[in-house]
Amino acid sequence: MSVAHRRRISTLVLRRFARRAAARAGGGSAALSRLWPGRTDRLMIAPHDLRTADATRAAEIYAGRFVFAGKIVTCHSRSIFDLEPPSEDWEAALLGFGWLRHLRAADTAITRANARSLVDDWMSNPVRRRPLGRRADVMARRVISLLSQAPLVLSDTDGKFYRRYLRALARDIRLLRFGLHDAPDGVARLQVLIALCYASLCLANQARAIRTATRKLSDELRRQILPDGGHVSRNPGALIELLIDLLPLRQTFAARNIAPPPALLNAIDRMMPMLRFFRHGDGNFALFNGMSGTPSDLLATLLAYDDTRGMPMANMPHTGFQRLDAGVTTLIVDTGPPPPSNLSEEAHAGCLSFELSCGLNRIVTNCGTPSTGRDNWRTFARTTPAHSTLTCHATSSCRFVEQSAMKRLLQGVPIVGGPADVHSSREIVEEGERLEASHDGYLARFGLIHRRVLTMATDGSRLEGEDTLAPAPGGRMKGSRIDYALRFHLHPSIKASRLSDARGVMLVLQNREVWTFETPDDRVHLEDSVFLAGNDGPRRTAQIVIHQNAREAPSVRWSFVRSAASPTATNARRSASRQPELPL
Repeated sequence: MSVAHRRRISTLVLRRFARRAAARAGGGSAALSRLWPGRTDRLMIAPHDLRTADATRAAEIYAGRFVFAGKIVTCHSRSIFDLEPPSEDWEAALLGFGWLRHLRAADTAITRANARSLVDDWMSNPVRRRPLGRRADVMARRVISLLSQAPLVLSDTDGKFYRRYLRALARDIRLLRFGLHDAPDGVARLQVLIALCYASLCLANQARAIRTATRKLSDELRRQILPDGGHVSRNPGALIELLIDLLPLRQTFAARNIAPPPALLNAIDRMMPMLRFFRHGDGNFALFNGMSGTPSDLLATLLAYDDTRGMPMANMPHTGFQRLDAGVTTLIVDTGPPPPSNLSEEAHAGCLSFELSCGLNRIVTNCGTPSTGRDNWRTFARTTPAHSTLTCHATSSCRFVEQSAMKRLLQGVPIVGGPADVHSSREIVEEGERLEASHDGYLARFGLIHRRVLTMATDGSRLEGEDTLAPAPGGRMKGSRIDYALRFHLHPSIKASRLSDARGVMLVLQNREVWTFETPDDRVHLEDSVFLAGNDGPRRTAQIVIHQNAREAPSVRWSFVRSAASPTATNARRSASRQPELPL
């Protein structure tokens, strides 16, 4: 391990110790706060919850069936909080209390009584002291849920329950304020600050807390939301997770007749166009840096708040992505370095990977990340071979923390090395639009630079590419033989068959449109792959792979071509023939 990698790990360890020390220093004050409930005596307002609610799930909860994160637990007349959780994701969903919105959607006397009974059981149960229940992001979700669903729980209740509810909520808020020191950097820290801002606005006698929470949230939004609207973690899913809470927060400020902070308004205005940037024609997000299946219900809700409703921008230079649109064909490319180490626990080694779609059909994808059961696939999903790009010597372009002791100490696997010099440029050429990009992720180990040139035809019927693995100017290749593989992971809906000359693959899309992958100088292989971001779990699929040696063949040319007989091409020709000719 290089000196630079050791220095990054040391910095991460020191930050972890500092966060833990700060959290422990506040532990005594948090314990005293249980004896002094403070001045909070009533709720002023309940914020709106934009998350989709399903009234049919209220009947399941009433019957004692709790379905979270792909797992089902039936309590059989026992307290659900006494049962052993089947997974960490399931327990986080239970203790986050987001499921209260399903009970509120049913809006019957039975569901209201059931909600009060479950919350009362939780308040009387020592499960609150379990480690995961006091994790910062879980507490933040619970505070927001108890505030937004307060009309459901507190309707037709007595003053005694009302006061117990407020005391339990106030204790969580105080613990959350001290837990902020130990919250992981990134989305979790922002969620804590959003929850504290909600609490200060919704509870009485919180004028000072409003000022403090607003200032801290504004500072964190300026730090984490980049100028082009992307999140500093480079995960497209972070935009959905944050906007679904930030938009109601803006409304809550207005409901209290308090001007929302400019940083909040500016962040929302910058983030909304990024939602369209990462969308394919079928409405799903591109799979980069920890993105799993697209929550279509949440995305539809968020897009309803997008006032621009225009075409997505083509270049996101601060977040590090490029988008090429031609006809109904879309190409989204990762052209940025990995995020900082302290924000990279979900980041992937997918520099210069791309995703290709045509209309409602996705063709080339990355493997993505499963929405549940991440631990089983997490390590593979983050590697370079899980992305549609070049892999040198079966290694990733990024370096991850490998020591088990360090993983336990840091409570994750951050990136400690990777591409530092990533260049990209685009231009209009005679054939269409060309994007050139390069990264130095393999320079230190192999002395090589990966360069990728992509050219999209004006009508979107052809994508030509060339990948080169060559020494840097004035440098040399390290090692006598360096093998590499060029991978194109196909979406599970694609039916692929290798051509007889072994230099191409015929791709049949779901709408029976035909594309052909071709390479003039190299043999093509069809190998097994896995699509991890499906709503029904991991799915088997295929990948196009070209194996080569960097000394013998440093460059590979390839192309994806749409058949002239395909419906899209036929419709394009018909549209062109209907256009009236301009007079000379």
